[in-house]
Formats: sequence, structure tokens, C-alpha cells
Amino acid sequence: MVVLIVASNSDIASMTLYHSMLRLEGWSFPSNCTVGEHRTHESGLVNLLLIDTLHIRADNIDVEYMESTGVPVEGVLILSRHVSSSETPAMTLHAIGIPGILPFGEIGNSGGLNGVLVPPNPFFAPLFRTMTKFAKERKIDDEFDLTLETTHHGPVLNTPTLYIEIGSTEKEWIRDDVADCWAATISHVLGLFTSEKPYIDNNLDVMIGFGGGHYAPRHKAVILESNINLGHVIANYSLSFDDFDESKTPSGPWISSVVAAVESTKISYPNSNIFAHLDRKSFKGWQRSAIIQKLGELGIEVRRGKEILQRE
Repeated sequence: MVVLIVASNSDIASMTLYHSMLRLEGWSFPSNCTVGEHRTHESGLVNLLLIDTLHIRADNIDVEYMESTGVPVEGVLILSRHVSSSETPAMTLHAIGIPGILPFGEIGNSGGLNGVLVPPNPFFAPLFRTMTKFAKERKIDDEFDLTLETTHHGPVLNTPTLYIEIGSTEKEWIRDDVADCWAATISHVLGLFTSEKPYIDNNLDVMIGFGGGHYAPRHKAVILESNINLGHVIANYSLSFDDFDESKTPSGPWISSVVAAVESTKISYPNSNIFAHLDRKSFKGWQRSAIIQKLGELGIEVRRGKEILQRE
């Protein structure tokens, strides 16, 4: 079983990150399969795939790769540019899918299918904490925001996946020093140059984050200050409620978002204890109560930030 790292010729930052990965020692010569050019790392832990299709449109690339090469894939990391309206320089990562956007089942504006979530890669929290540490050691944090994002965009995949990104303009997309920091992070977390295969500690609890803005500052702070694992992080804009009616549970797409986030995270962490953390101030009281009630029905405990850190 390998982690498949996917880069796209159609994305400048993706190619910068791809070349940084290639600067790590131990890659085989490139060979072709039906979905692109690929290399294998001598560690046996990682395969590196270069495709022409823009990655957000590369639905089922994991399955197609496995069928073409016969190599079983346990996780996917997609190398990508990050774009923001503020054009803030950023190193960021996130799970994928389009929670809470109607009409469900339609193709999303940035790939994927409305309402469909891809299981989050279990290396999410270790990659974020390691990236933050390495970027600070290299003084990259003097210029770049080091952050995670809430779940958004495509493609639709079956394998637990994360996006690894550099943002937010072409000036940053071509920064080798930033890409090299990401390559070092990936190498360290996946253990490319160690004798032991990396594993996910199923004894660690797994947090799903609900609420807040796109960059999820409250959820981010908990992950940085703890040793827990991380599943989906769902922003307020993906938790839309219909009008409040005291006589019944409020309806709306939020219900689908909560259920999908839980079910998808369980796929990635089948043997772990999963709990929820709410950005409480981002919700009205009745919204918060409805989410907590739904999570209770799904068997998911809700913990406050202080409680999470006290259990560490």
C-alpha cells in the first residue's frame, strides 16, 4: 500500500511542488501508465503521479491509477496552488468535498459533486503540525500564513485525500523554498528516509470541526496545541439552516453536511474515537443546539476546546 502524490501540468504551483518532491533522493525513472507519468520511491511508501488534467477535475484518479499499475493506494496527497481574494501568501492544506451546497449531486464549480465528501487523509493533523514547525524554523512564517482550510472543491475520489497548497499568486506559486518546505514535511511525516513504515495511531481521538470561517482559526488552534487526529472541518457557509421553528428541528442542508462529515471521517478512522468541536460563537443558540442534537443521534460527543486540551 502506498500514498499516491498527484501533480498536474495544468497548475504552476503543483509543478513547483512536484519538482521539489523530485529533488528528494530515491525516485525511480519515470514510466507511463494510462493516467500519466509516474515514479516510485525506493522506500516503497510513495508513488508520484504527474497528470495533464487539472486535479480538481480528475475524478477517480486513484481508482484509475490502481487499475493501470496494480499498485494499491491507501491515501492521496494532491499538490496544488491556493487562490484567495486577499492574495495573502499562504501554506495550507485541507480535506475535499462540497458539503451543504444545493442542488445535491450536481457538478461543483470547482470540481466534485455537491453534497459529496471524500474521506480525509489521516495524515492531516501530522502534516499540518509538521509544516508549521518546519516553516517557522525556515522563517517562512515571516511572509506566509500557515493554516488549514475547511473542506471544499473536487475531485471525487474513493481514497482518503488531502490537498497540499501554496498561495496565493504566481509570485508565491513559483517559490522553491516554500515548495521545499512542503517536500520536507511530506518526507518527514511519511518517513521516506526511515526504516519504519508510518502509521496512524488509532489510540488518538479524532476531531471533526464545525463552524467558523474558511480558515477555521478556532479549530486550527486546537490542532496545533494538541496531539489528536483531524477529520473534516466544515465552515458555516456549508451549514445552511432554514428558518427557525420552535416546534420542530430546523431543516436545511446543514443536516446533510453534519451526517456526511461524520460518515466520511469514520471511513478514514474506522477504529478511532471521533468527537466534534464547534466554533460556538459562530452559531446562533438554536443552531448550535440543533447541531449538538444531531451529533448526539449519530453517537458523536461534542467537546469544548479547553476540554480537548485537558485530556492531552
